[in-house]
Amino acid sequence: MLTKRIIPCLDIKNGRTVKGVNFMDLRDAGDPVELAAAYAANGADELVLLDISATEERRRTLATLVECVAEKVNIPFTVGGGISSIADVDLLLHSGADKVSVNSSAVKRPELINELSSKFGSQCVVVAIDAKEIENDWRVHLVGGKVSTELNLFTWAKEAEDRGAGEILFTSMNNDGTKNGFANEALARLSEELNIPIIASGGAGIMQHFLDTFTEGKADGALAASVFHYKEIGIAELKQYLNTHGVPMRI
Repeated sequence: MLTKRIIPCLDIKNGRTVKGVNFMDLRDAGDPVELAAAYAANGADELVLLDISATEERRRTLATLVECVAEKVNIPFTVGGGISSIADVDLLLHSGADKVSVNSSAVKRPELINELSSKFGSQCVVVAIDAKEIENDWRVHLVGGKVSTELNLFTWAKEAEDRGAGEILFTSMNNDGTKNGFANEALARLSEELNIPIIASGGAGIMQHFLDTFTEGKADGALAASVFHYKEIGIAELKQYLNTHGVPMRI
């Protein structure tokens, strides 16, 4: 059985790591390079770096930051935020990123997924989806959750897979930052309907939530931020807990 992945997420704004609740009320959580190095040393399987202001402010993710992180970590990491072209991806991969995450730009121009997958391989292409459940319909949101669309989460995820996405990173806006657990029902449906890995994001508060998303939500990886940033959960301890409860982990 494939091991499950624990993935700290660093939301970056103006060169600093930040964290909020339901995509709002951001507060500082530390230096991203230092945090990345600490997570790699403490057993994280992968990292995700999201420049959350990049799309909104129409600027590219900082390649220099990626270079600094690449020098400090020995685990795979994904970079996202404002990526909209082959040139953007080429720069980030050459700067040391292993994968890139596309979100708003892919919704606006779905052919981007095909282009990136064809050029760099599907293993490099993560399609991030921020969705909010509104009257029993999961609606895709863009620009850091600020812009609602009529697009359905499951329809869009399937199209992304068909276009060459190697993974889906699904963040539940309803659960984000609440520490009440992941959106496991939606995650399980994604896992059943798609044939590529699904990464759960939004809602981690205690170790039990990670166990639940791997068992009930059938997620392949679990991403979290504040519980790691503020040392509420230790990665090594979490992985030992999950392994003890029958979830295969890389220890």
